[in-house]
Amino acid sequence: MPIKIITDSGSDLPLEYIEKFNISIVKLAVHFHNEKMHDDMEACEFYSKMKESKDLPTTASPSPMQFLEKFKEVEAGTNILVISMSSNISSTYQAAMIAKEMYEEEGHAGRVEVVDSKTFSGGLSLLVALAAKWSQTSTCIHELKDKVHKQVKDISAFFTLDTLENVIKGGRLSRLSGAVASVLNIKLLLKISEDGTVEVIEKNRGFQKALSSIMARLEDKQHDYEKGILAIVHSNCEKRALEFKERILEKHPFKEILFSNMGPIMGVYAGEGGIGVAF
Repeated sequence: MPIKIITDSGSDLPLEYIEKFNISIVKLAVHFHNEKMHDDMEACEFYSKMKESKDLPTTASPSPMQFLEKFKEVEAGTNILVISMSSNISSTYQAAMIAKEMYEEEGHAGRVEVVDSKTFSGGLSLLVALAAKWSQTSTCIHELKDKVHKQVKDISAFFTLDTLENVIKGGRLSRLSGAVASVLNIKLLLKISEDGTVEVIEKNRGFQKALSSIMARLEDKQHDYEKGILAIVHSNCEKRALEFKERILEKHPFKEILFSNMGPIMGVYAGEGGIGVAF
């Protein structure tokens, strides 16, 4: 039985992969004050609007009904694999699980399986891309789910932010600490932990040193450049990210790279100028 891949907008999956593998995206909502942004809001439009806004925009997880509607759009006789962003930063996974129960209670023929990716943005983008490739030659939903679960444990994802303003606005860092870090030009090296949360693993003086720290993490792992995929995400700083991509490829000639602008869901927390890498 063919397998359909569904993920959420926290994946920052490049459009070409969405189209190539016919991947469905369940959108999380973004609000500026009481105004809900339209689902097709471009990343550049979002960053421009966020720059003008005094308050940080808010995000909301999709409802089970949004997932159920996507399930019902899938062609009859097709199984569905949902890969959601980490359940420890969003209730998207729980919504998908409720929708799965609803779908089964309605008696639909296809099976639905849901995977908690324990990651987001570039890490989730990478996982979904791999799952989509594997789904082309897999007819067993349980085998594919097991393969994706194993990959969840193997993905490493790091990122660094150019500004701490959104982290401060979001209450994740005090204004005093943020002000000190800004004055000293401190850039945090962040990692998506095994339980799918964010942890600070290093503090660097300057953005280039933070990027060098990400490069060092790439050196710590063996890579199959012919089969492996590298994901690079940026928060509205394409030129900087492309330069870093070339820097990586000089040492690590990955045959395939997922490259995307971080969308509104992750961009709310990252702010402009951040770069993340997953491998």
